[in-house]
Amino acid sequence: MTSLNPLVAVRSAVLGRVRAWSVESQQGARRNAMVANTAMAARRAERQDVDAYFRALRPQPQAPRLPTAVHR
Repeated sequence: MTSLNPLVAVRSAVLGRVRAWSVESQQGARRNAMVANTAMAARRAERQDVDAYFRALRPQPQAPRLPTAVHR
């Protein structure tokens, strides 16, 4: 029975790695999603800043000025 001990140890190590793979894979995917979300939020904020800047450069439409009545 002592010859099976190394085999059991190897099998146990392999099963442990297989079980841990799904958790590590999920954590990696979550980390990647958070990095991508942060990058997209930064780009969106920059795009909004640029849009606001260009909107501020555009001349604003003026309301038509009506002649004021002159009282004598």
